[in-house]
Amino acid sequence: MILKTNRLILRLPLERDSIKFKSFHERNMEHLSPWKSTTAESKKDHKTLLLDWGQEFEEDKAIRFLLFLKDNPESEIIGFCNFSQIFRGPFQACYLGYQIDKNFEGKGLMSEAVAKAIEYMFEEQKLHRIMACYMPSNKKSARLLQKLGFVVEGHAKKYLLINGQWEDHILTSLTNDK
Repeated sequence: MILKTNRLILRLPLERDSIKFKSFHERNMEHLSPWKSTTAESKKDHKTLLLDWGQEFEEDKAIRFLLFLKDNPESEIIGFCNFSQIFRGPFQACYLGYQIDKNFEGKGLMSEAVAKAIEYMFEEQKLHRIMACYMPSNKKSARLLQKLGFVVEGHAKKYLLINGQWEDHILTSLTNDK
C-alpha cells in the first residue's frame, strides 16, 4: 500500500528496508532518545522488527508507514508514523505514534504525512477514534497534534516508561465524525 502527498510517499515497510531503517535509527538515536519508550521491541534487530510490523499488518493489529521524499523515493527513510493497537468491534480505535529525522524536522513534513495517514485510517480502515499522547515537555508534538485537530483529554501521571523513567503524558484524541 502506498499513500502520496505533495512532497512524500508513505508506504508499508518491506524486508529490504532494514538497512535504511537501521540507518534512520542510528542517525537519530540522540535526537529521538528523550521521547523513546523502553520496550522489548526496541531491543530487536531492525530486520526482525520490520518483519513483525508486516505480521501486525496482516493480523489487522497495526499499520506502520515509512516516509520517503517523493522526488527520491528510494533514498533514505526520513520518518515513520504508526497506527498501533488497532481495536475493532464497537471501539474502532488505535494509537498514533511518529518520528522524523532530525534533518527534516520543522519543514511541515510530519504534519503532511500524518494528515494523509489519518485520512486513510478514517476513510479506508473505517476507524472512529485515533489516540495520541506526548510528554508535556515535547512542545513540537503538542503543536503537531493540535494542528491536526487532536483534542486534549487529560494528563496521565507516570504513563510510559521513557529512558528508564516513568513519564507523565498528555492524552489526546481525534474522532471521525463522518
